[in-house]
Amino acid sequence: MTERRLYLHSPALAEAEPFIGRAAAAIGEADAVACLLLRLAEVDPGRRKAIVRAACEALQPLGVAVIVEGDAQLAARADADGVHCAGAGEDFAAALKSLRPKRIVGVGRLATRDEAMIAGEAEPDYLMFGEPAADGFVRPLDWRVERLGWWAEIFNVPCVGYAAAAGDVDALAAAGADFVALGDWLWREADAATILRRAAASLAAHPLRE
Repeated sequence: MTERRLYLHSPALAEAEPFIGRAAAAIGEADAVACLLLRLAEVDPGRRKAIVRAACEALQPLGVAVIVEGDAQLAARADADGVHCAGAGEDFAAALKSLRPKRIVGVGRLATRDEAMIAGEAEPDYLMFGEPAADGFVRPLDWRVERLGWWAEIFNVPCVGYAAAAGDVDALAAAGADFVALGDWLWREADAATILRRAAASLAAHPLRE
């Protein structure tokens, strides 16, 4: 990877449309998006699989990896690019065993440095810092910046910094994030494409070290 990229979060989806169409249109204008974390509502398995497949059909041709939240089996069955796990527990270990090396396995919700180092020892494709907890709590920006700077300085596994607002992007990129994640707040904005273009410009101002 030669430049920092964006990692988007979807809302919790019960249907593919209209979100997938809107996301594809916005992403097509930005040219800086690496991944979409596909978050799914509690609907029946057939509908969940259909949503993932629709996302893959729309976004993979744009060069965007579709990452399923928390369900490695669904990611494999629906031909998604990978899975994102919450914490370095049994689900994470099972995902590494079943999906690697063909698919991406990432991990987040790592509250402590020890948890991050344990996850990193398993060599996932990335670690995410600062994403919302199950109750929606997001750690302060200075915590996210500190944790990213520590990780990027010492470790080789790529890191993702979670942006709780558009104004966080520059600080997270400067701290060393390989990817900056924009939460589902992005899709509540009237002009997501403009926000994506501005975020891409912020990332470009902080090139990766060779």
